[in-house]
Amino acid sequence: MDDKTIYALSTIFGKSGIAVIRVSGRNAYSVIEKMTDLDITALKYRQMYFTPILDPVSRETLDNCLVVGFKAPNSFTGENTVEINCHGSKAVIHAITDALSKLPDFRMAEPGEYSRRAFYNGKMDLTEADGLADLIEAETALQRKVALQQMGGTLLNLYDKWRNQLVNILSYIEAFIDFPDENIPQNTVFKIENDVANLVEEIEKHLLNNNVEERLRDGFKVVISGPTNAGKSSLINAIVKRNVAIVSDIAGTTRDVIEAYVDIDGYPVIFSDTAGLRESDDQIEKIGIELAKEKIAQADFNIFLFDASVDKPDMFTPYLNSNNYVLVANKADKLSDETKKQLQKDGCLLICAKQSQNIDAITSTLSKYFSELFDKSSSQIITRRRYKDALFECVENLQRFNLQKEIELSAEDIRLACRAIGKITGRVEVDEILDKIFSSFCIGK
Repeated sequence: MDDKTIYALSTIFGKSGIAVIRVSGRNAYSVIEKMTDLDITALKYRQMYFTPILDPVSRETLDNCLVVGFKAPNSFTGENTVEINCHGSKAVIHAITDALSKLPDFRMAEPGEYSRRAFYNGKMDLTEADGLADLIEAETALQRKVALQQMGGTLLNLYDKWRNQLVNILSYIEAFIDFPDENIPQNTVFKIENDVANLVEEIEKHLLNNNVEERLRDGFKVVISGPTNAGKSSLINAIVKRNVAIVSDIAGTTRDVIEAYVDIDGYPVIFSDTAGLRESDDQIEKIGIELAKEKIAQADFNIFLFDASVDKPDMFTPYLNSNNYVLVANKADKLSDETKKQLQKDGCLLICAKQSQNIDAITSTLSKYFSELFDKSSSQIITRRRYKDALFECVENLQRFNLQKEIELSAEDIRLACRAIGKITGRVEVDEILDKIFSSFCIGK
């Protein structure tokens, strides 16, 4: 990363009422000196000024804008920063960014470079940077809530606490390495090994409780499956409140997996409508049926749907190998009261997909199930696979630790465990990790 002043559009490119162009770096205030008529000596930081923005060479007026300056280190990046709030037309945006390119030592920002500079300048750690990325991508209320918690330091505080504990343990061990003639007192050995064992237990509990992990970002996978003509396509259409699947009385109409994204009480859910489960001689349909079985095995939750006027719920017995499912009896309008009571006794939900009756019972069941998963993970949700990998690496090193072997080897176990946690927060210099994280950001962020 060089020390040039960077600029970029921080809002979506296109026609809009307002666009924000952010400038950050050592020479950011030259924008005010060379592209406005404002008196730089009288400028108050964090205060907006209405002013024409001028081309630094031709002095042509490009737009009338609101300009605000932030003095380092009190800015997002920790550097001198200027934000230009201009009109959101493509012509204005192009004109101002072209004008900025004429200033010496200015260049266009790279993807994620503002956040990367904020990290290098100590304005955020890597978990907070990931939280920011998640907040930008958030589509549901729960995604927003979790992202804000992470930006607020919920994971940083937890992982820093563990790292500090390891540093304290390492300091004890290093002290005995420096004085090899001194034997480690037995009570000290007991305390150190007990502290390590407690830490391993705490980290493993954190890993065990995090079954939601990336699902909050990518979506929970819910599969609707059942025999042909059970009403699967009608059900997915009723849930998403639009026609995403073809509804037909012809058996085998759905041959591929049809997916639809839905927000259920803040939980992002991807519904999959699968091919009907039956024996078929049609080669294309057989592929769809096999794909349906794979989807059932991979699902976070299964909706097993059957036509209650024809089939029985025990047809799904081979698939009921977990608690993450619900049996749904469709076409309840064709059933007798006695049949309805028996199906409810068997734990089935009664619906009429074609008429969108009692669909809320299904979404409520899903919401309750995901809520229980979320509650188990508490507010400290592991939102990235790399966090989990680093924590497993940390635990592996701690499990190898004991003070019965060479003390230098014991110290190395603790040191490697520290380094593993440091990979999460950015306390170690691992460029490939930084590149992977910040390359996913948009240009203006």
